[in-house]
Amino acid sequence: MHKITALGGLLSICLAWAAGPAHAADQVISEWDQMTNTAASKIMNDAGARFEKANPGFKAEQAHILNEAYKTKLKIAFGAGQPPCVFASWGGGPLREYVKSGQVRDLTPYLAKDPAYKDRFVSTGFNAVTIDGKIYGVPAENTTAAVIIYNKDLFARYKLSPPQTWDELLNVVKVLNANHIAAFALANKAKWPGSMYYMYLVDRIGGADTFRDAVTRKNGGSFAAPAFVEAGKRIQELVKAGAFAPGFNGLDYDVGASRRLMYSGKAAMQLMGSWEPSTIQNENPGFVSKLGYFNFPSLPGGKGDPKDVIGTVGDNFMSVSSSCKNPDAAFKLIQALTDDVSAQARLADKRVMPLKNLNVSDPYLKQIQALVLQAPSVQLWYDQELPPKLAEVHKDTVQALFGLSVTPEAAAQQMEAAAKAELH
Repeated sequence: MHKITALGGLLSICLAWAAGPAHAADQVISEWDQMTNTAASKIMNDAGARFEKANPGFKAEQAHILNEAYKTKLKIAFGAGQPPCVFASWGGGPLREYVKSGQVRDLTPYLAKDPAYKDRFVSTGFNAVTIDGKIYGVPAENTTAAVIIYNKDLFARYKLSPPQTWDELLNVVKVLNANHIAAFALANKAKWPGSMYYMYLVDRIGGADTFRDAVTRKNGGSFAAPAFVEAGKRIQELVKAGAFAPGFNGLDYDVGASRRLMYSGKAAMQLMGSWEPSTIQNENPGFVSKLGYFNFPSLPGGKGDPKDVIGTVGDNFMSVSSSCKNPDAAFKLIQALTDDVSAQARLADKRVMPLKNLNVSDPYLKQIQALVLQAPSVQLWYDQELPPKLAEVHKDTVQALFGLSVTPEAAAQQMEAAAKAELH
């Protein structure tokens, strides 16, 4: 057995020597993302195959990882100085941390060399990955907004219309509860799904500048401002009204807990990113025809524009780590991941890349595209906009608000105390 192993090792050395001076590891371009459903992962793999065909001698080694596990794995990899060559992020605060530590390559020169490639994208698609005037990522995925997705059959059965105001929403909750149906499916174990309610409430109550001022520490901005406190009160008003299916703070979004509540008719609505119909199409194709959507309602006396959205132009952004030994090849892989073939495949999977003149025929996708591109304000998710430590405080306090274990005033004060320590 040892002789066979030794012989195999000798053979491997000889083959490596015969292949020439290039190191085999240098020819592998690793790529990580969180595109785990069948259609989404196929789009990424097909793009990797096109890259390999166009670049002989290079191999795309791709990994598709569930959302929460992905965040942890990527953080550990960067901490150990061993990130993948190409990685997906949401831009914002976490990406800025990696950029500040010199771990992400500036892609501005690559985009300047190929202006036709860059000009395919909507210019605002680069906002979340532009840091100090340099671009550190390419918008690879969806033009998204958090919207309230609802079961049209249930609404028709109980003669309900999509609510446009907070009072109308509370009435929908009341009618559904009377018929033993939860208004909302929420799987808030990972905390970010509940954050969507809080973000919209802050925007609708205080306007888009409320969060911006709190983050930039300008114009007297504070996370203890009245709009943040009132947002917490409104969340707890929904909880006390029985708006959510039981156990919501312990349910896991990644395994489809909130969607299953909708499939079974136990819940009528879900506030979620507009990528959700794509996920549903992969999980339960027959349910897609039952879906409608509406934007988050207005609040009485609120300063926010009801057309504002929480979301992003690009959703996922592909970047190159500084430790990548073949950055030129890594950028070519990004180009394959965002080429016209990939764009059309994403359209078929109910996702719209932020490309100019993209011909979108699907009625739902056209509405989402218009919703985002015409919105007066598109606020990036707080947990991606904020620095990582502060983002965790945000998610913790919002989950506690849903659990009725902290007062809105205390939650706001905790967030502001953390902001004073983190933001300078």
